[in-house]
Amino acid sequence: MSEFRMPSLGADMDYGTVLEWRVRPGDRVRRGDVIVLVDTDKAEIEVEIWEGGVVERILVEPGQKVPVGTVLATLQPDAQAPAAPEPRTTPAPAPVAAAPPAPEPPAPAPPGTPAGREPARTRATPLARRLAAELGVELARTEGTGPGGAVTADDVRRAAGAPAPARPEPAERAEPAEVPRAALSPERVAAMRRRIAAGMERSKREIPHYYLETQIDLSRTLAWLSTENLRRPVTDRLLLAALQLRAVARAAAELPALSGHWVEGGFRPGAGVHVGIVIALRGGGLLVPTLRDADRLDAGELMRALREVTGRARRGTLRGADVSEATITVTNLGDTGVETVLGVIHPPQVALVGFGRVTERPWAEAGVLGVRPVVTASLSADHRASDGQRGARFLALVARTLQNPGQA
Repeated sequence: MSEFRMPSLGADMDYGTVLEWRVRPGDRVRRGDVIVLVDTDKAEIEVEIWEGGVVERILVEPGQKVPVGTVLATLQPDAQAPAAPEPRTTPAPAPVAAAPPAPEPPAPAPPGTPAGREPARTRATPLARRLAAELGVELARTEGTGPGGAVTADDVRRAAGAPAPARPEPAERAEPAEVPRAALSPERVAAMRRRIAAGMERSKREIPHYYLETQIDLSRTLAWLSTENLRRPVTDRLLLAALQLRAVARAAAELPALSGHWVEGGFRPGAGVHVGIVIALRGGGLLVPTLRDADRLDAGELMRALREVTGRARRGTLRGADVSEATITVTNLGDTGVETVLGVIHPPQVALVGFGRVTERPWAEAGVLGVRPVVTASLSADHRASDGQRGARFLALVARTLQNPGQA
């Protein structure tokens, strides 16, 4: 028997609330299946399981808030799990003696039940209740398919006429269907801001920051980008942001002292380059999902990953893998008109890279003065893990990679 525990969905997460189970006891699951929806202070996150088997027991009911590490469910791993039972195709044995007919089931609630009054016997997950209020679905009239007949979010979507998210094979997992979502509530925004404030306060209290910046001529970069996009279908075209992420990831792979965590009084390099990207949410708040092994992705793969994770973040359908701990973070405020970003490091990380707006500036090269498109790249780094010389080398690597986007 193995235990499925409340995961840490970010360095600053202490507790999580189970919103909805996507499985029941007896269900067979595979590695990568989403089995539970968890609410943190920042987002609702779909959590995957990382081993296959059969769900034995669910120990934490929807609505319960528990610390990270709490056992949520137990699982019989594949090696120990009994074979899935065959569907029942034979009729039940006939009774020895005739029995009186079973009583009729209780009649459904009469049509005249006042709208908005939910019978006390209706069981529903917290997410289903929230979604029902958003979509105008009456829970009392919705058939529940969850544990014990509870109404789930998928049941509410079906009742509203929106298709429920499919559960395809892990290799071709589809995005959940788009459904109307309310803006972040003031309570959630306030909770998110408190969590961000605590993290930033800790950062400035504990981390001795140093800051560097450099200006990068993007003439060759933008020319290559224009030519490359002519070769691509519209849906697969690249943004400068993908090239910036690629440059940071490649630099972090070459200089791992800038990619990792300061824990227990020392630096621990990351097991891979996992780049966090700062995303501002409509209505307030920030999320920092992660692009895992970003140094192994080409520009097209990074662009697709960026689109997907940004969409999930803004729809509120992030997955556990999306918020696994980043080893370095990138923030880009170019679309706001800001030219220079001097960011605050997200502990326990040791570096943050910022990009500003691309501007046209006088630029001299080989004694010739002209006007070039220029971006300012900045580095905020932890002086305990690196020094200015290494930070300067890091920014030079970012500039070199960004100016040569066609190189493998």
